[in-house]
Amino acid sequence: MSFFDTHLLNVVIYLPLIFAALVLALPASEHGQVRTITFVGMLLDLVFGVWAYFRFDPSGAEFQMEYRVPWFQQFGMSYHLGVDGLAVSLLLLTVFLGPLVVLASTTYIQHRIKEFHLALLVLQTTMLGALASMDVLLFYIFFEAMLIPMYLMVGVWGAEDRRMAAVKFFLYTLVGSLLMLVAIVAVYFISGGPGVRSFDYGTLYNNLLAANQQLAACSSGPEGACAGLSGLAATLHTYGPWMFAAFALAFAIKVPMWPVHTWLPDAHVQAPVAGSMILAGVMLKMGTYGFWRFAIPLFPVAAHQARPFLAVLAVIGIVYGALMCLAQRDIKKLIAYSSVSHLGYCMLGLLAVTGEGATGSAYQMLNHGISTGALFLLFGFLYERRHTRLMSDYGGIAKVMPVFTAAFVIITFSSVAVPGTNGFIGEFLVLMGTFKSTLPLGFGAFATLGVILGAAYMLWMVQKVFFGSITHRENQHLRDMNLREMLTTAPFIVLVAVMGLMPQPFLDRIAPSTDRYVARASVGAPGATQAKDDQLRVEVMSLPSTAAAARPSVPAAPLAVRE
Repeated sequence: MSFFDTHLLNVVIYLPLIFAALVLALPASEHGQVRTITFVGMLLDLVFGVWAYFRFDPSGAEFQMEYRVPWFQQFGMSYHLGVDGLAVSLLLLTVFLGPLVVLASTTYIQHRIKEFHLALLVLQTTMLGALASMDVLLFYIFFEAMLIPMYLMVGVWGAEDRRMAAVKFFLYTLVGSLLMLVAIVAVYFISGGPGVRSFDYGTLYNNLLAANQQLAACSSGPEGACAGLSGLAATLHTYGPWMFAAFALAFAIKVPMWPVHTWLPDAHVQAPVAGSMILAGVMLKMGTYGFWRFAIPLFPVAAHQARPFLAVLAVIGIVYGALMCLAQRDIKKLIAYSSVSHLGYCMLGLLAVTGEGATGSAYQMLNHGISTGALFLLFGFLYERRHTRLMSDYGGIAKVMPVFTAAFVIITFSSVAVPGTNGFIGEFLVLMGTFKSTLPLGFGAFATLGVILGAAYMLWMVQKVFFGSITHRENQHLRDMNLREMLTTAPFIVLVAVMGLMPQPFLDRIAPSTDRYVARASVGAPGATQAKDDQLRVEVMSLPSTAAAARPSVPAAPLAVRE
């Protein structure tokens, strides 16, 4: 691995922070320079992010471009970065949205411009850091740090009820996160003795693997077979469900799953267009990514036991979110509730624990960032013209805004999963994986109902807003999209077509991660055929030799190390 590969993730993560320092040095009155420097920083970050995406080799090691140095060595903490196929794909989505968010905010944000762009740049660093973290505590630090700039974006630059929405968003996510921190510390202490404990993801997972396999084996035996467990397996049998519940609650709030979703519509409605784009495009995926990377693989037995309950919540979220969309008259709130429904498909695909379901879930994470991010972008353009969110204040605007209408309809087709668009691939794979799984057929049937309802509410909204006669004089002279708005929208439309018609290059990078996720999640299923050891174990870069000598390896579950 070259020197540049080793440091590439650091460049991607911290480049926005470097440009934040440049923005901080500028006078607050230099609005043009602040916007230009922020845009250049995000654009350069996109270049390096695309480079990292194409440097990732699907046929190579699970985690690539790793960088690892000791941090708090006596506590088993290291600064450890690395990405697998899913993480590098979400990283690409994050850097893709960066410059577009800046362009979208050019005329929308008119006060505290310097502070707003500082928040954008810091938020970009925290999101990228969370996706690339291979140390669980490092992930938690980035996971929590992203709350602060998003809280400010909603609370300072939001709409009339912005403070209420910001506080609600912060409290919901903070409560779940603090419980997860307790679980992180607990699993750190149970996974090894003094001198061998570690917060490193690979070490934690590998240390728990043998105990999880032993626990799964006894769970498939007669009643009382687990009574003879000892050591780590016995501890997991007693406390594993509680630790999984803490992780699951934190990530379920972030997704958000029903019924802990109520912060999301308020946050979306009150947030500025940039906040809504980032929230829908990236931050909600931290929940599904957290289930994929941490909650389910670390506690597969507890996850298997909770799987029917979580799948019920996912299906309820799909149908409930769609029904709530049908009841809305506020366009932005409708788009917000559609996220509850669409993220339900991501969760259902994860919980199906099949190759098709997991692949569809991962692809749907990307699709939702494209389609829903674009919907919030386009509505932001419309809101700048009319300053109203109610459908009843529009109608017939296709006559005066034909280019805007065409773009909105294309993104709508993506959102409702019309064949040929990116949304179709993800939802089709999720449904196929659900029907193929051991979940009852009713789960797939109700999820299919969500597809039908999704088409109903989106097309109903399009009809009310864009077609029919113009009934309000204010709509007769609306200007169509300008060059900046078309340039901001065009990349979304291109990706809708490319990811819908040529999904294989994207799926190829995701495929190895989905195979390993299914193998690791299946450990908790009693009687399931166990995957090969190289699919189950996490192979990571070793610490420098001095640190490695200071911490002996764990004899119960040796870590596969790549030099």
